[in-house]
Amino acid sequence: MPEEILRRVLTVPVYDVAVETPLEVAPLLSKRMQNQVWFKREDLQPVFSFKLRGAYNRMRNLTDEQKAAGVIAASAGNHAQGVALAASKMGIEATIVMPKTTPPIKVNAVIRLGGKVDLQGDSFDEASIYAKKLAEDKSLTFIHPYDDLDVIAGQGTIALEMLRQKSKPFDVIFVCVGGGGLIAGIAAVIKQVSPHTRIIGVEAEEAACLTEALKAGERVKLAQVGLFADGAAVAQVGEEPFRIAQTCVDEMVTVSTDEICAAIKDIFEDTRAIAEPAGALSVAGMKKFVEQYGLTGKEMACIVSGANMNFDRLRHISERTELGEKREAIFAVTIDETPGSFKQFCELLGSRRAITEFNYRYSDDRDAVVFVGVRTEAGKAEKEAIINELHKHDYAVQDMSENEMAKLHLRHMVGGHANGIENELLYRFEFPERPGALLNFLMRMSKEWNISLFHYRNHGAAYGRVLVGVQVPPEQHGDFQDYLKGLGYPYFNEQDNPGYKLFLKPQAKK
Repeated sequence: MPEEILRRVLTVPVYDVAVETPLEVAPLLSKRMQNQVWFKREDLQPVFSFKLRGAYNRMRNLTDEQKAAGVIAASAGNHAQGVALAASKMGIEATIVMPKTTPPIKVNAVIRLGGKVDLQGDSFDEASIYAKKLAEDKSLTFIHPYDDLDVIAGQGTIALEMLRQKSKPFDVIFVCVGGGGLIAGIAAVIKQVSPHTRIIGVEAEEAACLTEALKAGERVKLAQVGLFADGAAVAQVGEEPFRIAQTCVDEMVTVSTDEICAAIKDIFEDTRAIAEPAGALSVAGMKKFVEQYGLTGKEMACIVSGANMNFDRLRHISERTELGEKREAIFAVTIDETPGSFKQFCELLGSRRAITEFNYRYSDDRDAVVFVGVRTEAGKAEKEAIINELHKHDYAVQDMSENEMAKLHLRHMVGGHANGIENELLYRFEFPERPGALLNFLMRMSKEWNISLFHYRNHGAAYGRVLVGVQVPPEQHGDFQDYLKGLGYPYFNEQDNPGYKLFLKPQAKK
């Protein structure tokens, strides 16, 4: 299989639509990592991602009859633009099925490139099912975003460029993974030319389909997929990419949302370019890999795979960057509700430490729980020192730096413990950002269940994040679980979250 990919890669004329992107040293990151770090700048393609390489190669191999009939694809962004541009260059009619949740910037980009957009469904899976049916009904050729040998070979041209651009082979190459087409193409080429080069795949923790497949020895389908790195949010790796990955990928790394945000900043500081979350996965994985193995003096490459991102998302990314760099920590600390205790607590944190936020609401006359953010220039070591210092002075402290509910919702909420609320369940949801989604959520809820808490934030993405408290009697918990499963939205039970218990959970009746 890898031999077949290399054979195809050597004959791909991708430069009819693509450009040979630069391979650049990242001086600031290299110095910090104590390794020579290079960026392969696929964000500089005409559609701001690598996807047009594979799309063009697949379409180049269509028969005259297929070209005349037209092509169809399902995509929420990068693949859509790649297909639209390739079709325009070749004079082929292209229909792109996109979820209704797709941000206007991506829809307009496809239209501008000559594609005909058909908005269907709330997710990529729904759009894909519709596109495949339409392909069958109208005899259109479906252009798969990753599970196709011609697509994989198109992406593999990146590896050929890297081999030409640098005389000495890399020690390690880091590649983002969604459906697996990119890493399959790169790994298949590199492993035949430079077998000692390690190929490391990088996935978001909440979308680790290849990681789980390699562990299981077979393709698995994730029950739900986190959507932050939406360009790589795939529930099941492709069949062809998985076969290649089993023999050509050396290791997988998974990274958190905060680590991805920190990597976006790293890329910006060295290039002044803003990568999308999926585009920065490789850099986030490289940093984690170097820390894990203590590597120094190595030649490392990261594929910066794309830069298609809504400007509005930068607010959320900047909020999470400091946490991703371990330069901020957030805590929940219990202090005495007595005169002078607040001042004493602040003095203990020290005048030399910057307080990034401080949230507090009176609850009772005995104890107060404060939500506090602290700048930690020395990273994890300083965070641990703060916790030890607080413990030494008998403060109850909870580290909230890795608590997703706290970072998405709690730090932006006001209020406190409620009285008189019984049988409250707390869940976190990801809703599609389109008219009617919230109404659908509410209409399908039983009239017997009362919403007791609600917090929503728009992050400029296709999905909004919602925290909901619902009063459900114990005997109806089974019905509520059926309701959750029927919604079709990702959800997370936050009932045992320490942030809920400390700041939001209704007080027991006295």
